[in-house]
Amino acid sequence: MAVEITADMVIHDVVTQYPQTIQVFQGHGLPCTACHVGARESVAGGARTHRLDVDALVKDLNLVANGQEAEGIKPRTKAPVGRGIPLTMAGGTPGGKIRHIVAIMSGKGGVGKSLVTGLLGVSLARQGLKVGILDGDITGPSIAKELGVRGTPTKAPGGIEPLRTQGGIKVMSMNMFLPNSTDPVVWRGPMVSSAIKQFYSDVDWDRLDFLLVDLPPGTSDAPMTVMQSLPLDGVVIVTSPQMLATEIVMKCIKMVQTLKGKMLGVVENMAYLTMPDGSRNELFGPSNGPELVAMTGAPLLAQIPIDPTIAMLCDAGKLEEYHSDEFDTLADNFVKALKIAAGPSGPRRALPMAAR
Repeated sequence: MAVEITADMVIHDVVTQYPQTIQVFQGHGLPCTACHVGARESVAGGARTHRLDVDALVKDLNLVANGQEAEGIKPRTKAPVGRGIPLTMAGGTPGGKIRHIVAIMSGKGGVGKSLVTGLLGVSLARQGLKVGILDGDITGPSIAKELGVRGTPTKAPGGIEPLRTQGGIKVMSMNMFLPNSTDPVVWRGPMVSSAIKQFYSDVDWDRLDFLLVDLPPGTSDAPMTVMQSLPLDGVVIVTSPQMLATEIVMKCIKMVQTLKGKMLGVVENMAYLTMPDGSRNELFGPSNGPELVAMTGAPLLAQIPIDPTIAMLCDAGKLEEYHSDEFDTLADNFVKALKIAAGPSGPRRALPMAAR
């Protein structure tokens, strides 16, 4: 008996009953097959939101659901556990349009991974480099908020079009697809991993010098997906001085080592507070940076102080307006570390002229 999918059916119901249709939704540029939006959005509603041809979408859904092939719709390659296969980007080969892909990780929540990602992206963009930020913290996204990016991505000929900050940084974050920024994303691990893959492979990042991937806490699904599925040049570890945070960060470091990842450096956030007389008050205790440097064999890229100005700018969505010496040191040391990690033969994808 032939399957008949109609435009008024709920997306979640369609993909639950016919899992093979996920590739059709993704192929047409509709990323909400696995999100809670799809649990109540109809096929027609999703098509309208992303400005798609609903008739063409329904036609391809029915073809695939009935065991036929839809033109231009191909199954996606999944990475097996323990041995990753890089995903193919929209409109290109794996990592072909992006010179360098770097993950920002910690294992510990609340140490400032998103802040470091944002600061690093802003500083690189100021050097004239083309930067993109993939917010991999699907259930707790904050990149769009701190950079003042608002709106919903749309479908472009080459894939989903990321939004841009005032400074030109391309951003893709889960909050962009939620009706309200405070709506929760109540997902299990596989759905989170699927969204991260889509944010890489289905988004038209075009040509970038750097794609920074901001990861959530922990050492499970999301970090594993990035380590196994994206052609990473390396990982930046973020920590804070507290021994409790350091112990958890060490778990992340060991995970990267287990998966044969390359650590570019360590960033210690909330390292100190500058007092009116210019002295440094180490509110959370002495630095544990040297221990992590010894453990990773990677340099300490920066010690970022506690600065109320950062908090105010992030809340206002104006992180791009922040300036400090530590801020510039972070980006400079990051580029140097990337060159050193590449070895004497040079980077796998050459550094742009502005960073040399």
